[in-house]
Amino acid sequence: MFEKLGNNLEFQKVYRSGRSKANKYLVMVLLERESGPNRYGFSVSKKVGNSVVRHRVTRLLRESVRKNDVRFTTGHSIIIVARNAAKGRSFEEIDSAVCHLCKLHGILK
Repeated sequence: MFEKLGNNLEFQKVYRSGRSKANKYLVMVLLERESGPNRYGFSVSKKVGNSVVRHRVTRLLRESVRKNDVRFTTGHSIIIVARNAAKGRSFEEIDSAVCHLCKLHGILK
């Protein structure tokens, strides 16, 4: 299992100081830390859809991170923000979008 970003202050720190990359479905904001396991936060806005849709997108993101966490270098705080285009996508599409952003950030082993 992966570690989660805890509170609003941690999210704000990553948003302020991190670097972001985006693709069609997602935006990934990454902040390097000293050490330790990666910590993840997920953000799915109301613009994406109703609560059922938002929760499904969040579950897909969590599953993709859980599956691929061992392939990422450690010591990062990562926020993954879903774009409106992520609504209704399959797991394979979301998973490949997460891996693509990790390649762009250079954290894929």
